[in-house]
Amino acid sequence: MEQEKLAVGLDIGTTKIVAMLGAKNEYDKLEIVGIGKSKSQGVHRGVVNNITQTIQSIQAAVQEAEGISGKKIKSVVVGIAGQHIRSLHHSDYITRTNPDAVIDDADIERLKNQVFKLVMLPGEEIIHVLPQEYKVDGQAEIKEPIGMYGGRLEANFHVVVGQVSSIRNIMRCVKSAGLDFGGITLEPLASADAVLSQEEKEAGVALIDIGGGTTDLAIFKDGIIRHTAVIPFGGNVITEDIKEGCSIIEKQAELLKIKFGSAWPGENKDNEIVSIPGLRGRDPKEITLKNLSKIIHARVQEIIEQVYAEIKNYGHEEQKKKLIAGIVLTGGGSQLKHLKQLVEYITGMDTRIGYPNEHLAGDTDKTMTSPLYATAVGLVMNAVANQLPSLEEAQEPIAEGETVQPLEDKPTKRSRAFERFTEKLKNFLESAE
Repeated sequence: MEQEKLAVGLDIGTTKIVAMLGAKNEYDKLEIVGIGKSKSQGVHRGVVNNITQTIQSIQAAVQEAEGISGKKIKSVVVGIAGQHIRSLHHSDYITRTNPDAVIDDADIERLKNQVFKLVMLPGEEIIHVLPQEYKVDGQAEIKEPIGMYGGRLEANFHVVVGQVSSIRNIMRCVKSAGLDFGGITLEPLASADAVLSQEEKEAGVALIDIGGGTTDLAIFKDGIIRHTAVIPFGGNVITEDIKEGCSIIEKQAELLKIKFGSAWPGENKDNEIVSIPGLRGRDPKEITLKNLSKIIHARVQEIIEQVYAEIKNYGHEEQKKKLIAGIVLTGGGSQLKHLKQLVEYITGMDTRIGYPNEHLAGDTDKTMTSPLYATAVGLVMNAVANQLPSLEEAQEPIAEGETVQPLEDKPTKRSRAFERFTEKLKNFLESAE
């Protein structure tokens, strides 16, 4: 496996931090060569609230991944989520100076750069500018305008916005953990890359990624991202409710949720009881599974209803915006028993659980194809696509006669936006120091 092709994704979540190394094999599938996981300390609802603890957690995950793979990690692509993320739609156009020349990458870059100059609310920064459809000289619904003639190039954009301070805090943690910042991507987009097939994106699909601190939503139609949202609730609030409702400690509540939890209260008989050891010599507590699933059901229903409100917000009832492929659930929270049935019941849409094995090599370890790792797999895919050198060895001089395509020459639209954004942030950070 070539050194240069190895890429690293870092998923900084509320419950866990995952560092994953991977590379494309000869069949164009992703092969995972190392993974490190640590308990996330210092992140609340996707936002860093304790720098020191987050740095330690990142270092622990990276060291584990380095230990397994035997490689030294240098640069990472980081996922960003959190309750401060919002998205908006914007249309913009440019008038081309020479309509006799065909539209090329430079024109699309110019149009995108114009959107990056949009005035945001104080303290906000544009993270992604994602083109939807283009119009050339008034001709609408063009997916790919490159190579066409035209004087006026217009486009609708899906713009993802986040708080500068939150992004800077994540960058500060990554840099202080001794890593280079190779790029940033929105976590729901990374998860979508990992678990959705192209057919689903074409037909119309809503991806719901239920994490520990947040639930992320990404809606695709006609192969294009149409709507993104981050809901500030996740699996942790369910654990919190169990803890309060049953008067037990958090560790026990989490275990109860995983082992016996169900999103559908009708499942359990009244006489099914689980006994939990009491604290320090106190009597054990007895909890009926029916009560447990009632607590879980109430909270899960609330989360799903909020997500469904966002899907309605996008306008899925319109014929043109119909989500034929329904809903795909992923993330650690999607492993809750009978969740699929509850989501189908609330939304009336077809639902499946999304495993990130869509692009993974066939012999990948089963644990890595768990919905838990969907975001991490997506981030590695992103890092591979942007071909950023991620390891120490990648900095070695190239052998004679070998040529390596510089990053700028590749017309990867996304990587340019990444680079520009990362550059801007790096300068921003350096001037702040």
